[in-house]
Amino acid sequence: VILDVQAACPDATVTQELLKEGFHRELLVTVELGAVGQDAGGCTVAARIRLPPGIYVDPYELASLQQHNVTKAVLIPDAVDVEAPEYLAADLLVLLYMEPDPRCSRCFRAALPVHGRYHRPADGSEEALVVLKSPQVLLCCCDNRFAECGKPAEVEAPCSGKNVGPCRWHSLTHKPAREESILQVPVGLRQHSSLVCVVTLLSTVLCATLILAAVCKYGHF
Repeated sequence: VILDVQAACPDATVTQELLKEGFHRELLVTVELGAVGQDAGGCTVAARIRLPPGIYVDPYELASLQQHNVTKAVLIPDAVDVEAPEYLAADLLVLLYMEPDPRCSRCFRAALPVHGRYHRPADGSEEALVVLKSPQVLLCCCDNRFAECGKPAEVEAPCSGKNVGPCRWHSLTHKPAREESILQVPVGLRQHSSLVCVVTLLSTVLCATLILAAVCKYGHF
C-alpha cells in the first residue's frame, strides 16, 4: 500500500527567471507537476523562496498587487526595511502562490516584483552578484489526497493566500531547471569615493545657497 501511495505522488520541475534589468526586477517562477499532477485539482501549489540580503520584496507594493489580485504571497517576516543596504539586511522568506497556466494542464506560474539593495562600493567591478537559490515546491490539498507525499513543511500560512488560518503544506520532490539564478546589481567604484563626496558637497552648498537667496529675496520661509 505504501508503494502504491508513493507511486501516485506528483513530482515537480521548477524554473525561475529574473526579468528586466537594474535594481527593479521581476522574478518569474514556473512549476510543472508530473503526470499525476493532473489529479491536483482543488489543491494549491506554492513556491517557498529564500531571498538573500541583496534582494527584497517591497511589502507596500505587494499589498497593492494583492488588492488587485495580481500577485498572492506571504512575507516572512512581514516587516521589511526597504531602506537597509545589503550588508545590514537579513534573509527574507516568501511563500508565492502559483496560478494555473492555461497553456499547460499541469503547469503553474507566478511573478513577484523584487528589488536589489545597495551594496558597498567595489574595487574594479561595477556589478555585485547576488545568488538566488532554486525555490522549494509546496502543495496543499483540502482533502489531504497527497497527505503521504513528501514531508510536512514548516510553513505557517493559509492555503488560499487569505487570512483563514494555516493549513498543512507538503514539500514535493522536485528538480530545478537551474540550481540558482544570478542577479547582477550595479555598484559604485571605491576609487570614485572622493569624486562623489566632492560633487555631493558642492551640490549641497549650491542648493543651500539658492534656498537662502530665495528667503532673503521674498522675506519669509
